[in-house]
Amino acid sequence: MKTFNMDELIAYCNQYGFIFQGSEIYGGLANTWDYGPLGCRLKNNLKDAWRFYFIQRRENSYELDADILMNPMVWKASGHLDGFSDPLLDCKECKARHRADNLINSFDETANADAMTQQEMLEFIKDKRIPCPVCGKSNFTDIRQFNLMFATKRGVTDDSSNTVYLRPENAQGEYVNFQNVQRTMRTKLPFSIGQIGKAFRNEITPGNFTFRTIEFEQMEYQTFCKKGDDESLYDYFKEYGKEFFEYLGLASEHLRYHDHEKLAHYAKAACDIEYLFPFGWGEINGTHNRTDFDLARHQEYTGKTMEYFDAENNERYIPYVIESTYGLDRLVLAVLFENLVEEDLEGGDTRVVLKIKPFLAPIKLNVLPLIKKRHAEKSKELHQMLSKYMMVSYDEAGNIGKRYRRGDAIGTPFAITIDDATLENNTVTVRERDSMEQVTVSVSELIPYLIERL
Repeated sequence: MKTFNMDELIAYCNQYGFIFQGSEIYGGLANTWDYGPLGCRLKNNLKDAWRFYFIQRRENSYELDADILMNPMVWKASGHLDGFSDPLLDCKECKARHRADNLINSFDETANADAMTQQEMLEFIKDKRIPCPVCGKSNFTDIRQFNLMFATKRGVTDDSSNTVYLRPENAQGEYVNFQNVQRTMRTKLPFSIGQIGKAFRNEITPGNFTFRTIEFEQMEYQTFCKKGDDESLYDYFKEYGKEFFEYLGLASEHLRYHDHEKLAHYAKAACDIEYLFPFGWGEINGTHNRTDFDLARHQEYTGKTMEYFDAENNERYIPYVIESTYGLDRLVLAVLFENLVEEDLEGGDTRVVLKIKPFLAPIKLNVLPLIKKRHAEKSKELHQMLSKYMMVSYDEAGNIGKRYRRGDAIGTPFAITIDDATLENNTVTVRERDSMEQVTVSVSELIPYLIERL
């Protein structure tokens, strides 16, 4: 059984309609990607799985959809205007720009650039004569800090416009709405606010397809709690995140925890869950104990109280926050790498198959008329009936074996074949993707049969 490398996965995504190069007909725009029909379905299914795991099945958990553009003072209070930057340096030979920490970590896996100061990173690069990944020479400028936020203008004319920013994270929308959610949902601590949305970072990207892009989608989750309960909740959400990934079908041996040695000034603890991509371990989740920093800062900058009134103990306090963030685009990439294989079959044949969990599959069922002239009408009738319950495709082109293979390649869990038996006694042949086993099912029992297995 063969797995896919990065170049092969990129070609697969383009061939089958998962992910396309952004603005491709114009030559593209670096590190931008468009999700095609199957990619959209996969993303939406992952969102639904996250909503089930983090909103639906958890008590006191609420979803929010905050605007991308916020009052610029939000980013002043959060520290992004003054301190949200990357350590960048340029190659003097080929003029390529790189993140210093990425250069170090790629050159020496035992090094920990996160724990280094800016000066220590520069000295390490010079002492080790780390080469430029583009030209191979080691001749760099000093390190400079580069703010990652995209700025834009709001106003009728340039003279009257004000600077606003595309949000670099979703979390601030949850913090500024803390009181609104607590009030309207009449909830008590601990409670959680989740949000799925786009974020934007003007960072130097090393590529790796959709792993690091300038526009990306986050599934954010903030749990507000009393100081003293924060450590146990932090440990809980570390485990809960790994459990969620395994629920999605990621193998436990491909997941690991990476505790941060160097913490942000507001953080009490921080840990990533990393997935083993073909290019190495990469972060797909971050869990952080942010203490009361964010709510306290917004209270300071607005003069509006962010305190919670604990009626049972008759006390007021600013809650602590446990954050657990999931990168949706990276998760799509991990799910594809985990499940896309080329299998050897009997007789020396092979097939490409996406062995994705059925509830994540973009298309749940493929409807196949055995002979187009004789069975198409009945097949289209069944397609119309079944599409009320699940995502269904219809395929009448080519022989039945090739149609099975096309469905396997995009992860479709089931296919039904309509033949003479369907016309005579109202039964269809149901084929299962992974085992390729086939069973006969009455049309009257088909919907419950499929729904139970999906």
